[in-house]
This record gives sequence, C-alpha cells and structure tokens, in this order.
Amino acid sequence: MFFGIADYPAFVLAIVVFLAIPGPGNLALISSTGKGGIAGGLAATLGVILGDQVLMWAAVAGVAALLAAAPTVFAAVQWLGAAYLAWLGWKMLTAKPGDAPVLQIRPRQYLQQALFITLLNPKAIVFYMAFFPLFVDPAQHRGLITFGAMAATIAALTFAYGLIVTLLTHHLAEQIRRMPAISRGLEKLAGVVLIGFGIKLALSR
Repeated sequence: MFFGIADYPAFVLAIVVFLAIPGPGNLALISSTGKGGIAGGLAATLGVILGDQVLMWAAVAGVAALLAAAPTVFAAVQWLGAAYLAWLGWKMLTAKPGDAPVLQIRPRQYLQQALFITLLNPKAIVFYMAFFPLFVDPAQHRGLITFGAMAATIAALTFAYGLIVTLLTHHLAEQIRRMPAISRGLEKLAGVVLIGFGIKLALSR
C-alpha cells in the first residue's frame, strides 16, 4: 500500500503500458524532437505532463460526469480535438521543401502543441475516471493525498518515458538529417498519422 494506492507496482506497470501505446502524444514527442532537438522533445514532454495533470484533476473533480450529462459539450470538445489533429496533419502532408516547419523550432511552441493535443482529447478524462478506481483501496484511501500520489507518479513516469523517447529520436534524427528524402517522407507519414488520429477521434462515439 502506497498512499492509499492498491497494488502500486501494477499501477506503475499499467501507466508504462499506457504511455507506450502509439497515439498523438507520442507523435508530438517524436515530431518535436525531430524538429527541435532535445530541447524541443523535452518541452513537448512537459506539455504532455501539464495536459495530463489538468485532465486528471478534472476527472477527480467529476468533469467526466458533466461531459456524460452533456453530450453536446462532449461532442464539441471531441470535434475540436479532431479538427486540431487533422489540421496539424494536413500542414505536415502539404509542406514543401523550404517551407517553415509545421512545428516551429522553439521549445515554447512545442510545449503548446503537445499541451493542446493532450487537452483536446476529452476521452482521456473518462479514461482517468475509469482507471483511478481500479487502484484505490476504499478502506485505505486518503482522499486528495492518494490522487496526488497517483498524479505525481504519472508525471514522473511520463517525464522518464519522454526523456528516453527524446534521446532515442534525437540520435536517429541525426542520421536521418543526412538523407533529406527520408526526412521529408517521414514528415509526410507523420501528417497522415495525425490526420488518422483526428478522424479516429471524430468517429469515436
């Protein structure tokens, strides 16, 4: 028992698996590192962490219940997130050699991109509402302290994961930069993937 969290090792393992699942957050980390180097990747990691913290505490506050009670609000946020991902993907897909990069090489913008991508996924709130109770012992629960320990654990694991992804991507990016055609191809692929994520989010009901 760790601060009221039942089976803490299983909780940690579940978060690691969740982080490794391919999704917009991972793509934001990889794209940011490819364009902005280690600074861009770490800034994007911070953006993902901040977005996750907002969604986690929103879930704790019962926002999921509000979204469930107001389908129109949920749908509006869902479509907004889908449109944002699709817009980023289209910009990448239609970019021409010499164009300014879709993800500007400035850490502040990387943080904003990753933050928006994370926040504009309303289903994450529902996920946290469903996920947290699995690891809360009603008899040992300590209220906000337990949720705070969960949030801190997720933040620490996300930072460690983001750092690993950033360093690996940066190493590979150095090799890819010597082959511009491959670099452009990967950017187009990233654009298609982002559009796909947007479509998937829009069609999820």
